[in-house]
Amino acid sequence: MPKMIFVYADGSRREVDAPLGLSVLEIAHRNDIDIEGACEGSLACSTCHVIVDEGWYDKLPEATEDEEDMLDLVFDLTRTSRLGCQVVVTEELDGLTVELPAETRNMLLE
Repeated sequence: MPKMIFVYADGSRREVDAPLGLSVLEIAHRNDIDIEGACEGSLACSTCHVIVDEGWYDKLPEATEDEEDMLDLVFDLTRTSRLGCQVVVTEELDGLTVELPAETRNMLLE
């Protein structure tokens, strides 16, 4: 089974199973990793923001315009920022490493 690695803000890492076809957000929730996902993956918030490791970023499909619009709302936007609900695990992404940002902004509550 493919694996993925979550890197916490304090630098600690956690490797988990990453079933093919699931999003980073779904994998995080299955493993009790603290990614909010307030809109439940409907691309209506930015609370599942993750920072993809440089070595993996170019292996991902390009972000859609809708995803880029949501990314404009995140704290600490980086060149490799993506929404976890939009990154789906494929065989090519076995070992994908993403960093969890220190803060998220929930526009649904503001």
